Amino acid sequence: MVEELTQISFAQLLLSGTFVHVAPFEVLQEKYGVNIQPNVVVLVSMDRYPDLADGKPVEWKINVGRKLVEELDILLPIPFLWAWTEEGVLALLLDFHEVHTDDRKREILLLAEEIQKGSDQIGIHVSIGIGNFYDDPASLICSFEEAKKSMSGRFFQGNKLIFHTDMRKNMVESLKIPLTKEKSELFSIVRIGHTEGVVTQMKGIMERVAKIYNYNEEVFKSEVIDLLMMMSRIVLEAGVSPVSILTNTANVIQDLYHTIRYDKFVMKVCKYAEWLTEQVENINIGDVSPNIKQAIRYMKENHQKDVSLEDIAHYCHLSRYHFSHLFKKEVGTSVMDFFNKLRIEKSLFYLEKTDSSVQEIANQVGFEDSNYFSRLFKKYIHSSPTEYRRLMSNRF
Repeated sequence: MVEELTQISFAQLLLSGTFVHVAPFEVLQEKYGVNIQPNVVVLVSMDRYPDLADGKPVEWKINVGRKLVEELDILLPIPFLWAWTEEGVLALLLDFHEVHTDDRKREILLLAEEIQKGSDQIGIHVSIGIGNFYDDPASLICSFEEAKKSMSGRFFQGNKLIFHTDMRKNMVESLKIPLTKEKSELFSIVRIGHTEGVVTQMKGIMERVAKIYNYNEEVFKSEVIDLLMMMSRIVLEAGVSPVSILTNTANVIQDLYHTIRYDKFVMKVCKYAEWLTEQVENINIGDVSPNIKQAIRYMKENHQKDVSLEDIAHYCHLSRYHFSHLFKKEVGTSVMDFFNKLRIEKSLFYLEKTDSSVQEIANQVGFEDSNYFSRLFKKYIHSSPTEYRRLMSNRF
C-alpha cells in the first residue's frame, strides 16, 4: 500500500506539472523509487458512473476502483503509473519510449481497444481519452489536458468510445456533409406518418452525425435539433394544428440543449420524433379499429416492397374478402388505393425538396417501373411528376 501511494503521489506531481518546483525529474525518480518515464496520458472514464455510483456506499466505490486497476495491471504490456483524477476517471501515465515514434499512435489506439475489452470482461464499461506524446516530462501535463479536452463535456460517455485529441483538429464543417439521402428519407416518411420508420431512421442519422463530426457535442446537437425543427415544419404543412407543435418543439429544443448525456439525448429525440409523426398519422387514419391500424402500419413499413392485398390481409389474420370490406368501411377507400396514395404522398416530398430523378423517386416509394409510377401519380395528383415539380418550384 505504501509503495502504491508513493507512485500515485509521483503521478499526481507529473499530471499537475508542479514537480518542476520541487526537484529535477531524475532526482524525483530516485526519491520516489520510480524507474519509468511516462510520455503520454490516457484517461479511462467509467461509463455511466454517476448513475452507477448514486446511493452506493464508499466501499462499493473502493472495490470498483480497485477492480479496474487490478485488471489494468494484468492487461497493460508497457510500464505505467496511475492516479484517479476525479470519481470514475483514472489517468494512466504510459511509457511508450520503447515503441518506435511512427508506430506510437497506432499502438496506443490498439491498446485503448484492449483496455475496453478487458474492462468489459470484468463488467466495467469505459470510454477513453488519449493525449499526444511528449518526451519532456515537464510537458506531460499537456498530454493530460489534451486527453481531458478530447472528452470535453462527456456528452458521448456511456457508449464505450475512444477519443483522441487529433479528432478535434480534423473535424470537418457540417455543411460539407449534408447527409442528403438520409435526411430526405426521414422527412418523406414523416410526411406519411410512418412512426416506426422515423425512429429507426432518426437513430441511424444520429449515429452517423456523431461519427462524421468526430463526436463534437456542439455540432452534433446543432445538426440533430435542425432535423427536429424541419420535421416540425413538415408536420405543420401536413395540416396539424400549430398550437401544440410550436410550443412542444420549443420546449424540447431547450431541454435538449441542456441534456448532458448522449444516450438520454437520443432517447428524448426519438420520443419527440415519434410524437411528431403520430400527429400526422392521426390525421391520415383517424379513428379506426386495431386491425385496420395494424394494416396501415404494415403498409407504411413495407411501402418500398411489392406487397399484395393478400399479403396485408394475411398479416392481419383476416380473409381477403372480410379485410377488404372492413377497410373500405372504416377508411372510405380500397386497400390498394390507400396503399398507392401513401406511396404517391411520399413521392411529393422528393419532388418538392430534392433533385432526384423520377426513376429514383419511383424506386424510393416502391415502384420499379417509373412509367407506372407516373400514371398513378397523374391519377391521384392530376399532373405528371415533372409538371408537379415545375409547378412547386414556381411557387417559391
